[in-house]
Amino acid sequence: MSDTIQDVAEEARRKGLRVAVAESLTCGLLAGTVGKGMNAGEWFGGGVIAYQTQTKVTVLGVTAGLDPVSAECAEQMARGAQELLQTDIAVSTTGVGGPGSEGGHPAGTVFLGWALDGSAGHVALAMDGEPEEILQATVDRAVALLAELVGRA
Repeated sequence: MSDTIQDVAEEARRKGLRVAVAESLTCGLLAGTVGKGMNAGEWFGGGVIAYQTQTKVTVLGVTAGLDPVSAECAEQMARGAQELLQTDIAVSTTGVGGPGSEGGHPAGTVFLGWALDGSAGHVALAMDGEPEEILQATVDRAVALLAELVGRA
């Protein structure tokens, strides 16, 4: 198990923070990793798997017609999860895992979104590798982002 998620768990518990995730590209892998953190029931508010664009719109409040592989979509997913699950912090994943391109975006195009303290932002990534490698690298980067946000809160 990742030392990073244990760091997130300790810091979130110490600060009394609740975190959430919203996933498209990683389809539950991120929530599964976050949920392995020590005493996750005390600080992990949960996650939303919004693989289809319609789910992003109806559940997370993403603007209809927005490119699902975009920084704006990632930010809106994070904000939507934070609001829906009433947490302090949320992180989201969206992108193209491959093996081929999708919607004009090459495989490995990934956006991580975040929401904290009324702000939102994103991290844009361009990854190489097989789909499984891209998904795992996305989860690893999302957990690292979560650690950064918990440290900042």
